[in-house]
Amino acid sequence: ERARDSHATDKMASSEVTEIHIKDYAAYPYDVENVTLEFDLEEEFTVVTATSVMRAKPSSIGAPLVLDGRQSFMELLAIYINDKPVPSRLCAFNPNAEDTRLVVDPAALPVDGAKFTLGVVTKFKPQDNLELSGLYKSSGNFCTQCEAEGFRLITYYPDRPDVMSVFTTKIRADKTKYPVLLSNGNLVGSCDLAGGRHMAVWVDPWRKPCYLFALVAGDLAVVESAFTTCTGKTVDLRIYAEQKNIGRCDFAMESLKRAMKWDEERFGLEYDLDLFNIVAVDDFNMGAMENKSLNLFNSRLVLA
Repeated sequence: ERARDSHATDKMASSEVTEIHIKDYAAYPYDVENVTLEFDLEEEFTVVTATSVMRAKPSSIGAPLVLDGRQSFMELLAIYINDKPVPSRLCAFNPNAEDTRLVVDPAALPVDGAKFTLGVVTKFKPQDNLELSGLYKSSGNFCTQCEAEGFRLITYYPDRPDVMSVFTTKIRADKTKYPVLLSNGNLVGSCDLAGGRHMAVWVDPWRKPCYLFALVAGDLAVVESAFTTCTGKTVDLRIYAEQKNIGRCDFAMESLKRAMKWDEERFGLEYDLDLFNIVAVDDFNMGAMENKSLNLFNSRLVLA
């Protein structure tokens, strides 16, 4: 029996905003060792499979597993613990203003605090996401904005800044419509798939909160260059934009190089990945978002 998200639809209308006070802060009871996100991008809907390796903190063994999501936007297809479906009787969907908290009963978790794998499969329509928060479509391209709480529109996960993890992202999409597949970290693999689709695999080796997660998939032009760090490492630099805007990205590239050099000279900070990507999009609800290794800008603030 699989837990589905039909449990609390009638509760959403009665939800109220809960005030959160600093004095009531409590650390999340589980450590998230690593997360693998698999995005299957289709024209009508997107399916996301999130697999997290977790462990209860020693002082929190027996605590419920609380995950943030938005039941009104995405459908929960399945939830697993160690590859076994979680019975619906062990899941509760609690409204939290417009969002939803999915609470997994401790009876579904290891009793001894052992490491376990949480699998969550969700389905939603990015083209219907008019908030431009989470995963949405802009001018035919897929794009994300996860700060401050957009990640909960992608999957059920502890969407809070004090939960840090290492992310691996696998993106699958139509190769003709979406030849560019980007996410955080380094590109570690890519291949063609059946049916004219392709896949890219990104690994960000540095722990981060989920609000710094980013994904872009689309038909974009690119300006390329490179930066040599203070220790002689070569970092590939790429700025992506729609074809109509790509001729106005040269100044942004030079600004990026100056900023990386300034970080080294002023703070002694050498860039710690092999790639640095910037994407300029016309539809963006902020000026810019400094996601790890994949900065997203509103086009009007990056073109010159």
